[in-house]
Amino acid sequence: MKLKLTKIGNSIGTTFPKEILDRLQVNEGDTLYLTETPDGVELSPWDPEFEQIMEAAGEVTRRYYNALKELAK
Repeated sequence: MKLKLTKIGNSIGTTFPKEILDRLQVNEGDTLYLTETPDGVELSPWDPEFEQIMEAAGEVTRRYYNALKELAK
């Protein structure tokens, strides 16, 4: 797919076809995240840092499950 860059105020931007917005499940005003990968760049509506934080939280929960259970009492 080819997208054309255009001047928007002092910035440069582009528009996305409705089909792409539907596939990304985003609407006007939503945030997109651009991540560099070995194959280029990835555009996603999900924050990649949030995923890393949740993985770390899951590891802590698994490791200290019994202690957290006792603290919750």
